Amino acid sequence: MTDPRYQDIPSSAIPDVTDDDGTRVRVICGEFWGKKGPVEGVAADPNYLDISVPPGQRKRLKVDTTRNAFAYVFAGSGTFRDASAPRGVLTEQAADPNAPTKYDVSNHSLVLFDRGDELTVQAGPEGIRFLLVSGKPIEEPVAWYGPIVMNTQEELRQAIAELHTGAFIKHR
Repeated sequence: MTDPRYQDIPSSAIPDVTDDDGTRVRVICGEFWGKKGPVEGVAADPNYLDISVPPGQRKRLKVDTTRNAFAYVFAGSGTFRDASAPRGVLTEQAADPNAPTKYDVSNHSLVLFDRGDELTVQAGPEGIRFLLVSGKPIEEPVAWYGPIVMNTQEELRQAIAELHTGAFIKHR
């Protein structure tokens, strides 16, 4: 139940680092490969990374075992495997979500990861670009509808009613 906030971050303020194999990471929030992102003050202390892996490359990426993580693929295709037993969530298109050892993904696929210390991505023939988001578990119940996230269904109903009456955003 915090006040909404907005933090304008120009693209030029986002650190960009490229590894020897051509993998490029833009650190939007949190820390990665010695770079710190400009977005700060988010409750779940997230890492929010924009990752591009070149065509045909395999890349291992560390993820803190105390965090929940997901990847959202928004360009190219590839395979996530070898760590954390990822499972696919159908968004606009997806392959077999029950694949036991790997999950082939393409543009607009979301992959949720179990706890683990790393993930491995194998880029497809055109490479892969995805957001890797990880954060501390909030350890609270979650109820959501569209962009509104609350703790209970009752809070959610109240928020939706307030949205319709124009009273949703309150300043303390």
